[in-house]
Amino acid sequence: MRTGEERAEPRMSDEATTTQHYPCPGCGARIEFAPGSTGLRCPYCGYEQEVAPTDEVIEEHDFDEWAAVPSKPVAQVGKYVYTCTGCGARTETNDLSDRCDFCAAPIVVDPSALETIAPEAVLPFGVDRSRARDSFRRWVRSRRFAPGALKKVASTEKMDGTYLPHWTFDARTTTEYIGQRGEHYWVTETYTTMVDGRPQTHTRQVMRTHWYPAAGIVRRDFDDVLVPATTRLPAKQLDDLGPWELTKARPFQPDYLSGFRTLRYDIEPEAGLRDAKTRMRSTITKDCRADIGGDEQRVASMSTRYDDLLFKLVLLPLWIAAYVYAGRTWQVVINANTGEVIGERPYSKLKIALAVLAVVATIAAAIGLYQLFS
Repeated sequence: MRTGEERAEPRMSDEATTTQHYPCPGCGARIEFAPGSTGLRCPYCGYEQEVAPTDEVIEEHDFDEWAAVPSKPVAQVGKYVYTCTGCGARTETNDLSDRCDFCAAPIVVDPSALETIAPEAVLPFGVDRSRARDSFRRWVRSRRFAPGALKKVASTEKMDGTYLPHWTFDARTTTEYIGQRGEHYWVTETYTTMVDGRPQTHTRQVMRTHWYPAAGIVRRDFDDVLVPATTRLPAKQLDDLGPWELTKARPFQPDYLSGFRTLRYDIEPEAGLRDAKTRMRSTITKDCRADIGGDEQRVASMSTRYDDLLFKLVLLPLWIAAYVYAGRTWQVVINANTGEVIGERPYSKLKIALAVLAVVATIAAAIGLYQLFS
């Protein structure tokens, strides 16, 4: 993390960026990180090379210390300009890694050239392209109310491996709350109905609730609250892809990015923290309700203090795919850590209509039987 005088002015787009290159020592082509392994592999000659061991550990930054140092928003940081050592072409992009536009050689920014917060951790690709396609096919076959022809879609038009930036936040929270505890009790209620034109009196048990004032303090430690650091994909879609096996994350090394695209974050840590606090608040509210006890709870107010607030930038892997059905392109995103699939899909109006009719027919038959035997 850059602080104070270490922060540099935005890089101009016509200035070369220091890059990492990955020529294959075996055939001269290129080596890329091999998903599911611990090393890089040449897709042409099969040459393999382990990711260099490192003594680095995944560090987290003190948020208050970072916020005290003025910094330029990432939107004001210029693009990176890569010069490919294979063909000499120049590529201008906001991404931390990509492929040469002309020869497709992998190009990765040198961490020393970053003018934004550098990634501290990376969750390497664990699901390769073949397994991702298998997950896609299973997902297609399992879609309810999908047109029958959709199951014949066997592959995607394209599938790109991409690392997406996420923030993680740790915090020790102390929350003072005010609320109410509800305790149920039962009373006997009398009511009257008309039977054959005559009133009949009945009784029934009715639940009531006594409400008592409640107040207290709850404490909760949060570790690795994960929030997206990019707006390139909808936040809900990214949330639905989880959970991620963050215990498998490794200290950041550029080698893991070779052969994949890596997006630069466009959501600042301050905005990420606001999102994280919203997610923490949901858990804290549950803690308050548990502390209040009783049969029902009302939480009127909460005041939370956040101590030992830490954060880091982590890169998470996914496959972004697209398939064509009925003349339209549909997007699918695959978690390259677990194989979870989230995507757009068509619906069959006929199948939905038949399902509704079947439900209506079942209800009508039940009503008919009730009237017949009552």
